[in-house]
Amino acid sequence: MPAAPSSTTVAGLVTALVGFLSSFAVVITGRRAVGATPGQAASGLLVLSLTMGVATVLLAQRTRMPITVAWSTPGAALLATAFAPSWPVAVAAFLVVGGLILLTAAWPGLGRAIGAIPPVLAQAMLAGVLVPLCLQPVRSALEMPWLVVPVVLVWAALLRYSPRWAVPAAFAVTLAIIGWLAHREGGVAASALVPRLDWTTPDFTSPAVLGLALPLFLVTMASQNVPGMAVLASFGYRAPWRPAMAVTGAGTVLGAPFGGHAINLAAISAALAAGPEADADPGRRYLAARTAGIAYVGFALVSVAVAALVATAPAGFVAAAAGLALWPVLASSLSGALARPEDRIPVVATLLVAISGITVGGIGSAFWSLAVGLAFWAWYRPRPVEASGPV
Repeated sequence: MPAAPSSTTVAGLVTALVGFLSSFAVVITGRRAVGATPGQAASGLLVLSLTMGVATVLLAQRTRMPITVAWSTPGAALLATAFAPSWPVAVAAFLVVGGLILLTAAWPGLGRAIGAIPPVLAQAMLAGVLVPLCLQPVRSALEMPWLVVPVVLVWAALLRYSPRWAVPAAFAVTLAIIGWLAHREGGVAASALVPRLDWTTPDFTSPAVLGLALPLFLVTMASQNVPGMAVLASFGYRAPWRPAMAVTGAGTVLGAPFGGHAINLAAISAALAAGPEADADPGRRYLAARTAGIAYVGFALVSVAVAALVATAPAGFVAAAAGLALWPVLASSLSGALARPEDRIPVVATLLVAISGITVGGIGSAFWSLAVGLAFWAWYRPRPVEASGPV
């Protein structure tokens, strides 16, 4: 009788499965929104799966800590509503993001500068970026209820009884529906299922490069890397900042020409490998992270088939599933951004500019929302009143 898999192996496989299924549709939707062809979007999903798998194995093995790496889901959501005049411009922005992450490893001052940006403004920017995509399930449920409503019902049911699996299950149902539709229309060409990396030469000439790269870098750092460190710390692990940034920055740079927007420390899924469920012995939990990394490399081999299948879906259907997956992220961002009354005017200014979708000087609304928010923060936000002595 074969031996049962160890708890670390199971935890690692669950980590990878949840990490991949919970947001692959967001990744594909983001690439298509900034001009990628179906083949380029598939290449991006493949290279992200590959680089975050290798990075996870390297960091876990080197540090003997359950450090897991993920693609930047908030970054992918930002791409879904961002402005980029062409796919090569978006790729150039991905390279800039990788360079900035590497710079945080080499120059601690950049990390301190990021820390000086009020977190509530970063959360408001992210919330504003998410709103248009999060509205997609509402619109699509009216346009194609026979497709979207079953996905929503599965998501809602599991959100009540098994929240960890709500989004993966919703995406599994989405894939099943797309598969059924594709089969009815004659299936997917076999050539589209072969794993392939598509090189794109970056175009650094547009001002949109910086306007896309800076918000993408900020949400990756503020919504993924910093919380990722906090999750690990909550389980007693003090992860080394510089090696983590060096590995994820290098992975982002290497993956960018093939369509990878950013890899970073996992935040939500990090707890699956770092918690006591992975192993009672904290010193062995790195094995769960290593297993997750190996599984991500395995997912890279099937990611092109997943992307090819998604490319056959009716317009708006995959975006609806992606938006549904981001509702909890939107709720968390809004809750954090609006928690303190004295911050609300700068926060609302940031939020509204991000939602507006404006483009000024070839630079999209995510950048301008942060600029406007910082201006309001400096000018409007009430200063603490110094306590006066007794009268």
